[in-house]
Amino acid sequence: MSDTGIGARVVRKEDNRFLTGRGKYCDDINLANQTYAYFVRSPHAHAKIVKINAKKAEKSPGVVAVLTGADLAEDGLGGLICGWSINNKDGSPMKAGAHPALATDKVRHVGDHVAVVIGESLAEARAGAELVDVKYKELDAVVEVGKARKRGMPRVHDEIAKNTCYEWAIGEKDATDKAFAKADHVTKLNITNNRLVANPMEPRVALGSYEPAEEHFTLYTTSQNPHVARLILSAFIGMAPENKLRVIAPDVGGGFGSKIFVYAEETVCLWASKRIGGRPVKWTSDRSEAFLCDAHGRDHETTAELALDKDGKILGLRAHTTANMGAYLSTFASAVPTYLYATLLSGQYNIANIYAEVDAVYTHTAPVDAYRGAGRPEACFVVERLLEVAARETGVDPAELRRRNFVREFPHQTPVIMCYDTGDFDASLDMAMEMADYKGFEDRRKKAARQGKLRGIGFSNYIEACGIAPSAAVGSLGAGVGLWESAEVRVNPVGTVEVLTGSHSHGQGHETTFAQLVSDRLGIPLEQVSIVHGDTDKVQMGMGTYGSRSGAVGMTAISKAIDKVEAKARKIASHLMEASESDVEFSGGNFTVKGTDKSLAFGEVALAAYVAHNMPEDTEPGLKEGAFHDPSNFTFPAGCHICEVEIDAETGVTKIVKWTAVDDFGKIINPMIVEGQVHGGIAQGVGQALTEACIYDPDSGQLITGSFMDYCMPRADDLPSYDLGFTETACPSNPLGVKGCGEAGAIAAPAAVINAVTDALGTEDISMPATPNKVWNAIQANAKQAAE
Repeated sequence: MSDTGIGARVVRKEDNRFLTGRGKYCDDINLANQTYAYFVRSPHAHAKIVKINAKKAEKSPGVVAVLTGADLAEDGLGGLICGWSINNKDGSPMKAGAHPALATDKVRHVGDHVAVVIGESLAEARAGAELVDVKYKELDAVVEVGKARKRGMPRVHDEIAKNTCYEWAIGEKDATDKAFAKADHVTKLNITNNRLVANPMEPRVALGSYEPAEEHFTLYTTSQNPHVARLILSAFIGMAPENKLRVIAPDVGGGFGSKIFVYAEETVCLWASKRIGGRPVKWTSDRSEAFLCDAHGRDHETTAELALDKDGKILGLRAHTTANMGAYLSTFASAVPTYLYATLLSGQYNIANIYAEVDAVYTHTAPVDAYRGAGRPEACFVVERLLEVAARETGVDPAELRRRNFVREFPHQTPVIMCYDTGDFDASLDMAMEMADYKGFEDRRKKAARQGKLRGIGFSNYIEACGIAPSAAVGSLGAGVGLWESAEVRVNPVGTVEVLTGSHSHGQGHETTFAQLVSDRLGIPLEQVSIVHGDTDKVQMGMGTYGSRSGAVGMTAISKAIDKVEAKARKIASHLMEASESDVEFSGGNFTVKGTDKSLAFGEVALAAYVAHNMPEDTEPGLKEGAFHDPSNFTFPAGCHICEVEIDAETGVTKIVKWTAVDDFGKIINPMIVEGQVHGGIAQGVGQALTEACIYDPDSGQLITGSFMDYCMPRADDLPSYDLGFTETACPSNPLGVKGCGEAGAIAAPAAVINAVTDALGTEDISMPATPNKVWNAIQANAKQAAE
């Protein structure tokens, strides 16, 4: 292994500009003659728009224009779309209500877009927005997922009965019911997966510009997948043909899934630029707008059951989940509680019979879509809570119950679509238990009790599906686009390399890890490799970054392009050295002829390819190759996380005293970056488990947790030092053997924390987030029950 190649702990190349304030984010970009957008948003969760009077606003100083949904419709632009179609159990298609970029007849959640004011400055646009007089007829609202389908509840979309988007199922119901009928023990749980707000450090930004002379649009935006944004804006919304629309996503300060989607603001700013004669229009979200209008995550209500035989072997699992979609279907929302959730309900376990039903419902809340893990955290929480509680109910050690049911033969076909290709779940569990000193836990529990503290330990043995499956497969399941990835490797005449990737980096470290692959393969210094991404005019069509796919899919595309570069370079080198191609070896950046002292450096061959004075017959000049990679299967990272907590019985405060995480990510490109990804994922999972909850008032539909004063993000002192370990089973479905690491911590952490908290409390009746108030009340309830 070289100091900069695959497996090396290389410091991130991009960090120098970020740490010295030289990153270039969307809000850093300002164009000549630029204007500013400020949105008029609904103060109501549900209301009819009776009239919009913009006369005073239009006369306000500095106001350039006031635009409404009627103007948008006049110009023939379509609404926002959902790109994944789900069928009901009876085969009928889901019901997707209209999603206008600016509301025309009704508003359906607090913060819904009603109008936009364009001003010479942001202050003038805001002042103008305050003068827009919107007359509403307020209507009843429903925000709770458990109530949305009940009789008499107000409809979010008038044409959609019972607020039901779809009723979907997977698995064999009859076979699963028969398995439960044979069970010696059944564990049943009611589980809430709380709603979350992504809260990336950088809020969303849209800067739209129209050039009348060329009839060309440019959008600068905080996107995780600029090509997909361009596709939707062009083909579905009707903004412009793709060749007349450029989307640029420069440095992006985190996304966690919330920046995958096409939002109203991007559509409106682009369109408004043309509407006002070609002046650029810029909108930068403030944090309050982000809470109101960024896509939220999770929000499931689930009843789940696990059937066991007398030996603790799992016979079956069944679940019924109601998923809150919010007021509108976001870009990929429909896939999250179906193919990204229910297909992972087998966990790491050999479960022959699984049946899951998912009812997706509309409510008068912000749309819900993918948030770090996207369906996989919800599935892991269901499975791992069931396993933990079943172990307690049957008196079996929780590690032992898991071990009895592990999948050990691969490939393994689950009853819910997934085919696990490789893994070693015993190895992860064994290493984690050793690192966590599981054998010594009871002594630590007793010591804590003597100090008046409650101590608990919880397991979470997660598995996730990353990389997204073959395009044909996801197409058959309703996906609107294929989920391949692209790359182009350009070798310059002096031997430096530019990699154009369809993946997008917004914190993952692609400029380092992708360069490590090139350095490793071509034997050139890391400094001679540049990674280009995020600009649809520079980079070939690509699918972007989400679902931990950049390594397994994006890097594999790069690897395939390098294969082609190396093959052509070898052909040129063999010609120059007058040798057979089969006798030419390439290693460490040099082409050599076996058994001779003939050699050429990679840079020399690159120069020869462009000088082109002495090329092999039928070989074109230059050294540039492209490739697309469509994965043959998901990748399946897996591992074991063990959380140990100590609870202050007087205050209900939970302290995580030890965290052990052992993950199998396949081949690791850069251990330091991987460790950082695990740390961040765990922090977000701990936030869900202990502190974070997005809450709407059930009567008014107002967002109660609309700022950091009310929405409690985890702080540094809420988190422990992590003890990390890694096992490795190489992924067989890509040449690099990589699996994906970006979401694992967020997937594993919630179950590990809640399993530890409930172990400490001796009760299962506690929901996320397990705040001090909830925990203290549980302690009091236990004390009262004991006294009785």
